[in-house]
Amino acid sequence: MTSNGDGISGPEQPLRLTDLADSVPDSTAVGTAPTVPAEDQLSVARREFAVLLGEFRRTTVLVPIDPYGSLWTADQGGVRWICAFSDEQALAQFARAQGDAEREWTYQTILGARLLDVMVPMLPGPAGVALDAGSDEGEGMLFPPVQGIVPDAAAVDLGGME
Repeated sequence: MTSNGDGISGPEQPLRLTDLADSVPDSTAVGTAPTVPAEDQLSVARREFAVLLGEFRRTTVLVPIDPYGSLWTADQGGVRWICAFSDEQALAQFARAQGDAEREWTYQTILGARLLDVMVPMLPGPAGVALDAGSDEGEGMLFPPVQGIVPDAAAVDLGGME
């Protein structure tokens, strides 16, 4: 036995997580989902985003060309976003949202990795990629200008936040 300093003895051996799990009622038995600690939720979200980022980097996307022959971009919140689309249907939804569905949209097919690694650093100021902006399903995705997504030289300094 060990002393905790006030005469109260502590456990002879440390508790194991399995011992604690056996003493907690199974919340799924009554139809409610078990709670997941916030740290675990963050880890899951990071892994899911990493999978999506990897998939985007390996996928060819459509990038409309503006009337001046440049990649179509939009400025929002101090960030320039390259607008990219997963397919012609997503681009058509964007055109409708712009109120410009009647004209012919010229686009280039570009590998997602090339957008993030080559095109983003070429733009002045912070830049990222907006995938499927204006989609009806709200399934768009942002790839912001932060380390791990764009090259470090093009990443916005988060001031040590992680």
